[in-house]
Amino acid sequence: MTDTLVVEESVDRVVVTLSRPDVRNAIDQQMVTELHQVCAELEADPRILLLTGSGGTFAAGADIAQLRERRRDDALRGINSGLFDRIRRLPMPTIALVEGYALGGGAELAYACDFRVGTPTARIGNPEPGLGILAAAGGTWRLVELVGEPVAKEILLAGRVLDADEAHALRLLNEVVEPDDLLAAGHRWADRIAKQAPLAVRLTKSVFHAPREAHPVIDDLAQAVLFETTDKHDRMTAFLERRKEKK
Repeated sequence: MTDTLVVEESVDRVVVTLSRPDVRNAIDQQMVTELHQVCAELEADPRILLLTGSGGTFAAGADIAQLRERRRDDALRGINSGLFDRIRRLPMPTIALVEGYALGGGAELAYACDFRVGTPTARIGNPEPGLGILAAAGGTWRLVELVGEPVAKEILLAGRVLDADEAHALRLLNEVVEPDDLLAAGHRWADRIAKQAPLAVRLTKSVFHAPREAHPVIDDLAQAVLFETTDKHDRMTAFLERRKEKK
């Protein structure tokens, strides 16, 4: 446990709980620093990340008291945007478990993850313009990739907050489960990922997010690496043996 996070590690995954329940897990500088430390560990030892919040809230946004005092140079440092981009680029998939509010920076943190599982209480939105700022940590471009331009503009420009059903219908939430089942649902998604060949998952994620001009060269290079692995040979051999047994 750190000052703002509870971290539980296992062989193939890490569960990180945002733990500032008195301020609805608002993302402050200390939490940013500690999440960077988690990222460094996962870059060195790639594992699936499950990210959740304490006290019935994912994250209600950035810490407004700190945000109010930030100036031009702070914005140019990309405090939150740099962190969320690092989370997006983690080698293995990331899963956000969204209960209650995921607003502002909290929503942008969820957008940066590969999967999002929510509860019926989930509320997702970006109210930044109401505070005189914009969603500068990925919301203005990542959200449109996730839900499309019309809905993204409703959220970013008109303050629309999605409930769980709306977010699920838009596939912003991959699944909606009851609160008591949220962590277990996250582990079920992690289990599905963990059944795949780890290096194949890592390279697929990298290729998926590569710029268009990198294709098809990056696809061929990644496939060339995988063609040489023992895991590929063993898994294909097992597949062929199973098919032979069914005949």
